[in-house]
Amino acid sequence: MLLAIDVGNTNVTIGVFEGAALAHSWRLASLRERTGDELGILVTRLFEQAHRPVSAVSGIAIASVVPPLTRPMEEMCERYFGRTALQVDAGNAGMPIAYYPPGDVGADRIVNAVAAREKFGGSQTPLIVVDFGTGTTFDAISAEGEYVGGIICPGLGISADALFQRAARLPRVEVRKPDRIVGQTTVTAIQSGLFFGYVEMVEGLVRRVRAELEHGARATVIATGGFTDLFAAEIRAIDHVEPDLTLEGLRLIWERNGCP
Repeated sequence: MLLAIDVGNTNVTIGVFEGAALAHSWRLASLRERTGDELGILVTRLFEQAHRPVSAVSGIAIASVVPPLTRPMEEMCERYFGRTALQVDAGNAGMPIAYYPPGDVGADRIVNAVAAREKFGGSQTPLIVVDFGTGTTFDAISAEGEYVGGIICPGLGISADALFQRAARLPRVEVRKPDRIVGQTTVTAIQSGLFFGYVEMVEGLVRRVRAELEHGARATVIATGGFTDLFAAEIRAIDHVEPDLTLEGLRLIWERNGCP
């Protein structure tokens, strides 16, 4: 049984694999002040609720983009599971990285690329992975399976918060698809700008990546991340929605590193 942990800026996503099947998954808030003991109590409690013994975990793989949480997470694995976690990075992911320096690529982006390549890559099939998280990222994988590079944009939540904080007369709104493009109230006008602005941004950037990527016209576009459900039906450029892409990538990299 593999414990896969994706430490993101907003959430810590935890998955338990039994073989290749994702048996359970949970989300915790990424509170940077948490200690290894606090994490251990939370995660072992989740195992208890799922009626899964902690002792059954035979390996742990972590992708972390939050340095203050990386060491506490390692301590949690050692103290509560008796395992040394595999920390995924550009050096052990098993994918060529055309990025300088390679270590600057977020572990989650590499993991997503590995999972996308395994699931959707093929002869002369480049890939574009769009991750709707704290930041909205675009990652390009060549037809040969090389991580080519990507794009980083402010996430939807960041944009909404910035608008509320910097504009004195604008209210904080629920981010959702409004009934029409032209808002007739301040709330619907903001919702339209946030929602349809992001739709057009993603469509436009995917189009530009296709134009720059070799064989890009036939690239497959995969979406993942917390805001995916909000946008997936509206963005025509998206071919596949994979909410568990990062966890799947962690499993693949763990296996490819010869972990038992």
